[in-house]
Amino acid sequence: MTVPASLRRKTIALVGLMGVGKSSIGRRLAHALDMTFIDADSEIEKAADCSISEIFERLGEPAFREGERRVISRLIDDAAPHVLATGGGAFMNEETRALLKARTVTVWLKADIEVLARRVARKDTRPLLTGRDPMEVLTAQAAERYPSYAEADLHIETGDTAHHVAVEAILSALTAHLEAPAP
Repeated sequence: MTVPASLRRKTIALVGLMGVGKSSIGRRLAHALDMTFIDADSEIEKAADCSISEIFERLGEPAFREGERRVISRLIDDAAPHVLATGGGAFMNEETRALLKARTVTVWLKADIEVLARRVARKDTRPLLTGRDPMEVLTAQAAERYPSYAEADLHIETGDTAHHVAVEAILSALTAHLEAPAP
């Protein structure tokens, strides 16, 4: 697929529940667009000089979310247009959501809860899952977060397909969105 230059003019922010593939799909999307990929969680860990699990343990989720908002703001302000993978809860913060909606093209990646639960069960690095059933956590998060995620510019159902299929769907949706005439 030939990628229009218009797709490289604005940061593309991926939002969605944990396990949906924001980082892995984001890397492939950035490669397809010849853009830089930035993972907000990795940048938060660099800024804090500790893991996200340690931040949650030491300071709690509210402090983590505030730091997340500051890091995302910096990334949008200081970096050339790029593909940004956000943490699953980033879009829940009203200030972060407003910033992302105003300054990026937001893409909600969505998959069935069963698929996500299977994926996240493979890692023990997710602080919101510590000692908890992934299906229960993800079901509760979906109920809470989907109304906010629905505010994203684009909605992409990733399903349980290969990442390149999701990347192609995103590229098609971005092309249609960015090349559509202004209302």
